[in-house]
Amino acid sequence: MLKVGLTGGIASGKSVVGEMFVAFGAHLTQADAISHQLMQPGEGVYEEVVQHFGGGILNPDGTVNRARLAEAAFGSPGENKPSRIQELNQIVHPAVIRRQEEWMEEIGRGDPRAIAMVEAALILEAGVAKRFDRLVVVTCESEQRVHRWAVRLGVDEDAARREVTRRMAAQFSDEEKIKAADYVIDNSGSLDHTQKQVRKVYDELKRATG
Repeated sequence: MLKVGLTGGIASGKSVVGEMFVAFGAHLTQADAISHQLMQPGEGVYEEVVQHFGGGILNPDGTVNRARLAEAAFGSPGENKPSRIQELNQIVHPAVIRRQEEWMEEIGRGDPRAIAMVEAALILEAGVAKRFDRLVVVTCESEQRVHRWAVRLGVDEDAARREVTRRMAAQFSDEEKIKAADYVIDNSGSLDHTQKQVRKVYDELKRATG
């Protein structure tokens, strides 16, 4: 089995690329989906996050309000408060990594020649790149990130630019990610162009599984 990390900056198109890999035959799990599960009431991570960041991050039904948690971790735009994103990551990352490892082991038991891919924004930032056999980095132009974020959240481009800038400050730059990558997918062009790159990388990954 080949363990593959799929990463890239905010709104680079990791999920689209991940879906393409799945269509070709890879197995995929998403760190964000795992963290959502761990943030459900009753989970240990949920209890710890609420303890650290307070009841103000909760909806009336007790679930975590993701926007409020992001604001508490990153700080509100225009505020001069220190970021608490490292504090949040120290709670969430170890549990997410454990779930990822369990998932990859399960995939490997089912198919020793499988490609088990983990999509995660902070593979390098969390210091877990060495857990993977290969690292795929997705990139795009900076203005494309802003436009995609604006469309995704239904906000204007100025608001999207502020949010993208704020979040990218907590991530490694594209240049740093590319240096660490085994493969780079340029998602700046058409979906067809992206898919051709994904096909080529998938074929190379498949050959590496023996």
